[in-house]
Amino acid sequence: MRFFLLLSLLLFTACASTSNVALTHEAASSAAVKKLTSYAWSLIDVPYKYGGHSPSSGFDCSGFIDHVFQHSANVLLPHDAQQISRHGLKVKLSQLREGDLVFYNTNDQAYSHVGLYLGNSRFIHAPSSGGRVRVEDMKLDYWRKHYNGARRIILRG
Repeated sequence: MRFFLLLSLLLFTACASTSNVALTHEAASSAAVKKLTSYAWSLIDVPYKYGGHSPSSGFDCSGFIDHVFQHSANVLLPHDAQQISRHGLKVKLSQLREGDLVFYNTNDQAYSHVGLYLGNSRFIHAPSSGGRVRVEDMKLDYWRKHYNGARRIILRG
């Protein structure tokens, strides 16, 4: 009987500490996502520049995403939307969370455009020549028709 009680106590302690680790990881991840999206918001109105990857010179879509992830989360991503689309975990549209990457078929090329999901069907991106970093509504016909999918990059606190 004594052995059974001791074993039960050990199992309970192990389960409780695992739960705390999961909560701690989730909280750290949430803080990292907030840092990521806050920094992206700070770059609103930076001009588009083909091949650009800095606030001072401008961004193209993948340069914007790479810069935001590198600056906010110390995560390096390729400077190419199609290559970025191979990173992280695939996410269904119905499961999008703030900080996920959303991909679009622009110029008749799959995964040729990428943005950062902000929640509430909105994403931030560097649009195209002559444009500036801005927020878009994914429900607009253009974005809805050109949507390719989403990926989640796992962030560490």
